Parts: sequence; structure tokens; C-alpha cells
Amino acid sequence: MKKKTTAGGLSLAGFFLCPVLTFILTESYSYNPFTDMKPVVWLLNGSFYWLSAAALVMLTGRLRVALRLQTLFSMTAGLANYYVLAFRSSPILPWDIFSARTAASVADNFSYALPGRVRWVLAGFALLLVIQQIFRGKVTGRRQRLAGMAASVMLLSGLAFCLHQEEVISGLHLYDKMFTPGVVQKRNGSAVAFMMELKYLMVEKPDGYDAEACEEQLRRYRPEPGSVGAEKEKLPNIIVIMDEAFSDPAYLGEFSCNQAYMPYFHSLQGAEHTITGTLHVSVLGGNTANTEFEFLTGNTMAFLPQGSIPYQQYIRGSIPSLVSVLQEAGYQCIAMHPYHAKGWNRNQVYPWLGFDETRFLEEYPEPELVRKYVSDSADFQQIIAEYEQRDQSRPLFLFNVTMQNHGGYGQEFTNFTPEIYAENIQSDAVSDYLSLMSLTDRALSELIGYFEQEEEETIVVFFGDHQPGDAVAAPIFRANGINPEALTAEQEESRYQVPFLLWANFDVDEKQGIETSANFLALEVLRQAGLPLHGYYGYLETLQHRYPVISARQVQTAAGESMTDKEREASQELLTYQRLQYYRMFDAEGIREEICE
Repeated sequence: MKKKTTAGGLSLAGFFLCPVLTFILTESYSYNPFTDMKPVVWLLNGSFYWLSAAALVMLTGRLRVALRLQTLFSMTAGLANYYVLAFRSSPILPWDIFSARTAASVADNFSYALPGRVRWVLAGFALLLVIQQIFRGKVTGRRQRLAGMAASVMLLSGLAFCLHQEEVISGLHLYDKMFTPGVVQKRNGSAVAFMMELKYLMVEKPDGYDAEACEEQLRRYRPEPGSVGAEKEKLPNIIVIMDEAFSDPAYLGEFSCNQAYMPYFHSLQGAEHTITGTLHVSVLGGNTANTEFEFLTGNTMAFLPQGSIPYQQYIRGSIPSLVSVLQEAGYQCIAMHPYHAKGWNRNQVYPWLGFDETRFLEEYPEPELVRKYVSDSADFQQIIAEYEQRDQSRPLFLFNVTMQNHGGYGQEFTNFTPEIYAENIQSDAVSDYLSLMSLTDRALSELIGYFEQEEEETIVVFFGDHQPGDAVAAPIFRANGINPEALTAEQEESRYQVPFLLWANFDVDEKQGIETSANFLALEVLRQAGLPLHGYYGYLETLQHRYPVISARQVQTAAGESMTDKEREASQELLTYQRLQYYRMFDAEGIREEICE
């Protein structure tokens, strides 16, 4: 009898202790739960681990099996989260399940070294799995197990529901700034952060949303039929290149190099027929598709869940866009991307946006590779080939997303030898990145050099989708005496800035130092092409005068001041923008009747 009592007590202790140890180990991959998390956070995460352990006990009928399943899952998920956080500076989020195929296609291009911290955590998990051998509790009886599992699942659902309530979050003083998911996870724990983020899998209608009112508002920006036309008799060709991970590391701090890493791009700042400036984007180190979504639609990620991917979650049919506007104006619209067609669901989304034709990796005949990706030089030569083979009865709009500079810096390749290094920074990743920027700079010089000789008026727009991850940024910050794990708001914002340029082989008003965001950049393209701004783009032009920068990270007023969260929430102008965006994205009737001409 005493032996049974002892075994029962041991099993009960194991049930309560092992989930807590699993929680500690899971968080320890990237954070220190003892210093980063408050007691209430421990209790909330512990509740999740205890309830999920209870559900597994009822499912399997065996305590040891349940604890090991939980530990193995947490060990694997925690390790995956560690690498995702390292690669893109953002943890795993609920909607990443929609990105799994894209992530798998590039996963082998990163370095999976195991730092000492990670090795100690894995050793801790291994020891815990050994200790769990002594817990032999069982639950018998089918009805008992079903009732227990149902109760556990209901309590887990209740916990998640509570974490979706603003009064609960504020009452418990949980960190709720979803635009910084890494901090949300660091302060709230992985399980609690994940449950909080589940709320944003679906996009709720904005306050006061009315489809008819949105349609009427856009109608105000539509001219009478035939009253306004293009400013040019013959419209220019438009070549838009969103270059993977292209940025200027000088945004992050000062450093000196053995040679200039983007001399041509810098020479265009202030040059004739050129507009240059800083583009504020909503993503960092990954989620490329979100920047192209903002550019191509005029919508902003500021009104969508942090980390979500509209291409995969929200676009399920034809949607009005810059492409549909140009198509109405008579353009031949081609989308190009020298990688797999299914990445970010582009093979389906591009036609829905209005592209007539698409070109993916399969259409690139034996291209030159840099590391494992098609070089920008080869990609830009393909742009020239498409231009020369275009339908000459129509102007060409070509949208190109490159791959050469994709993450995975610091590895060795036989077809890539870094030539540029920062003299005061010892980092293979930084050297690789600067050398890749140099290759892109040369390729851009060749591309613009080609169109300088062309008689047909052509606009070339060039910008980066996001900055590289911490592997490149952290050494630059440290070289400038900045702790990359304790950035000020201004330093954090610098991580979401990339340079852009608009060049033309005809007269445009030169500008430099422009501050804008990806959702507004198409306005400049339409203006310089001589196309009128109607409908949604007419509205955006009015909005841009008041708020030249609107991204998921920042809203900047015309005076150059950043709005606080409270100011953003109280702004009726931003609420109007949010309603119109929802109308265009989610109101099926509205999308069919949208005004694009």
C-alpha cells in the first residue's frame, strides 16, 4: 500500500514539475525566463503546459508517454523558433503555417550552428527525458479519459479566450505591442504569446465600417468619363525591381570599407532624371511578399496582423491593384521572379492582381548563380530580354522580385568570393552582405546603362524589400557602441528603412531625401508616368500629404513626427484608410465594383 502511495505521489509530482521544466527549457533557447518574465507570466504559461500535459495524459492513458510527447514537441518547436528568430528577427507566429512550404524551399541555405547556450538547453531536454522514465502513472477507463480530455481542451480554449480580451491583458500587465513579436514572446513566454496572436488570424471589420460608404467615398475621386486622360500621348515603359534584402547598412551606423560597396547607387542620389530617398517598410529579415503587397496594392500592413502574409491568408481572388490600373491604361503587365513559382503563393496571386504573364525560375535558361540563387546580373539581363520581346503596340509594365541577396550569409561557396569587408568589423556575414550589395550595384549600373541608350521612354524603379537579419545588423551596431538587444525607438526604426530610386531616360523633376513608405511608392510611379490618380490612388495622394509614411512600424506626419500608438488609434483619417483598405480586400461586392479607371 505504501509503495502505491509513494508511486502515486511521485507521479503527481512529475505531472506538476515536468511541464514547468519543459517551459523553462523552451524559453531558454532565446530568453532567460527568470529575468525576462514576471510571476503572472510563469503562471499563465505553466497553466498552458499543465493543461496540455493533462490532455495528452487523457489521450494516451500514460503519464510517462504524455510527458515525453510534450517535452519532445517543445524541444523541437523551441529549436525551430530559435532559428526562425535568428534568421528573420521574429519568432514563429500562428500564420507561419501558411508559409511552411516557402520556408522549406529556402531552409537549406542557412547555417544551423549550435551555440553553447543551445547545446546546454538540448542537454537539459535530454536529461529531462531520462528523468521521465520513473513516472509510470496510468489513467484507465474510456469515459474517464474522454471526459478528462474534453475538460482539458475546454480549459485551454478558455485560457486562449481570456488572452484575447483587452481587459485581461491590461489587467495582468502583459506586453501587447504586436508589432514587436520578439518582445511579445520574450516578456510573455512562447505559449502565451502564441495564444494572444491567434486572435489575429482573421481580420476584424474596422469600427464603423460600411461598404456603401466606402464605395461612395472612392467615387468622389473618380472623374467623369472622358474628362481626364493621361498627360502623355505615349505612355512610358515601367520597370520595377524589388531587390531581395537590398539596403544600405550605413543606415545602421558608421563603418569603413576596403572599397565602396554601392558607388553607382550613391552616385544617382541627386542625379538628373532621378528621385531617391528612404522607403519605410513593414518587415525585417523576411516576409518579402508583404512589401510587394504594399507596393502593388497601396494597402498597408499597419492594419493587418503583425507577421501575417496577405498573399497566403487573405487574397483568394481578383483584387484591385496598381497592376489593374496599368492594365486599364493599356499596359502589358509581366511579373518576374527567378525562384520557385509557389513561393508565397505568387503563382496564384499574380494573376489575381492583374498580371497578364508570369516568369519564374523555370523560364530562366541556365542562369548564372551567386551562391544558390540567380544573380542580379542574370536576372536583369532577363528583364532586358523581356523588354526586347515585348508587345511593341503597348507600353510595358514589368515587376521583378530578385533572389541573389537572400539570407544565409557567412557560408562558403565555390561561386562566390567576398571582395569587400568592413575594416572595423570582424564578421563574415557583413563581408558577404557588402560584397553582394556590390554585385547588385554593378548589375543596376548595366541595366540603367542599357535604358539610357533606348529611345522609348522608360522608368526604372528600384528598392529593397527589407533589411537583412541580425547576423548583419548586430556587428554594425556593436561597432558603433550600440547594444543590438537594447535599441532605442529611433534605432529600432532604422532597421525598417531601405533606399529607393526612380530613374527615367526622360525629364523628371529630380528629388532626393524623400521619406515615404511602400504603400505610397506607386503614387510617384503613376505621377512620373503621366497617369492620372483616380479612385483609391486619388485618395492615397490626399492622405500622403498628411502622412507621408504609414507602415506597420511607424506613422509619420508631414512635420516629420512619429505618431504614438494612442494618436494612431484616435486618428479618424487613419480609420478611414483602414475602412477603405478592408473594403478593397475583403468586401466581395466592393471588389467587383471597385473603381480602377
